[in-house]
Amino acid sequence: MKVCIVVNPSAGGGRAGRALPDVRGEFDRLGIEHRIEQTRSLEHARELAVAATSAGEVTATLGGDGLISAVAGALKHSSGVLGVLPGGRGNDFARVLGIPLDPVAACAVVAADVVRELDLGVVNGRTFISIASCGFDSDANRIANETRLVRGNLVYAYGALRALAGWRPARFEVTLDDREPKTLTGYTVAVANSGAYGGGMLMAPSASPDDGMLDVVMVEDLPKLRFLRLLPTLFKGEHVRQRAVHVSRAREVVVTADRPFTMYADGDPIAELPATVGVLPGAVKVIVPQ
Repeated sequence: MKVCIVVNPSAGGGRAGRALPDVRGEFDRLGIEHRIEQTRSLEHARELAVAATSAGEVTATLGGDGLISAVAGALKHSSGVLGVLPGGRGNDFARVLGIPLDPVAACAVVAADVVRELDLGVVNGRTFISIASCGFDSDANRIANETRLVRGNLVYAYGALRALAGWRPARFEVTLDDREPKTLTGYTVAVANSGAYGGGMLMAPSASPDDGMLDVVMVEDLPKLRFLRLLPTLFKGEHVRQRAVHVSRAREVVVTADRPFTMYADGDPIAELPATVGVLPGAVKVIVPQ
C-alpha cells in the first residue's frame, strides 16, 4: 500500500498542519509507504488526487470536509481510493463513518484498507459528500466562514446564533422526484447524502451514504425562541420529532425560493438557487473502519 497524504495545513485553524508530523510518524510506525502533498486550493487537491490514483496510491486527506469533498469528486467513478484523516473544524464525514476524530488514530483505519463504495450528492453538476442546505443555513454558513473570532466546531453555533438575529422566513418550493411540488414557509431545506453537518449536528439522522437515496429535511416557520430551543436537539437528531420538521426521501430534489440564497455543502458554497440536487450511487471508494 502506498499513500499520498493531501494536506491543507491551515484547516481547522492550523490543526491539520500541527498534526502532520505525528501522522507521518504513525504511518512510519505502521510500515505504510507515504508521501506528502500540500494543497494550494481545492482545485489543486483534485489534481493531486488524480495524479495519486494514476500512481497507484491511496489519496488520504488531512483537512476538513471541504477537502474530502473535493477529492471525492475528483475520484468519482474511478479506481481511486479515498482515505480520511480528520483535520478540520467539523469533521462530520468522519463522524458518520465512525472514523476516529484524532488524525493519528485514523491512520490505523487507512492502513487496514477496508474499502466501501459510497454515494455522492450532486448539485447543478458539482458533487458533495454530506448535506447541501439553503435558507437559514445559507446565512449561518456564510457568517461561520467569515468569522475569525471563534475557532473549532463552535463556529457553527456562533454562525447560527448570529444568523437568527436577522432572519425572516423564506418561501421555498421543493419538488421530490416526479411528485407535485411542496410549498414551505420557514427556515431551511437540507438535502442529505449522509447524516451530519455543522460539527456534529445530526440534521438527517436516518440518512445513509450507501443507499442511493437522499433524505430531505425541511424546517417550517416557528417563533425564533422555539427555533433556538430546537437547535440543541440537532446534536442527537431529536429535532425530527417536532411538528415543524418534515423529512422525506428522494433521488432528485429541486429547490427554489422567493429570494436569492446560496446553497452550501460540506461547509462551502456550491450553487445558487434554483438548484437541482441528485445522488450518484456507489460513486466513490472510501476506506472505512472494519
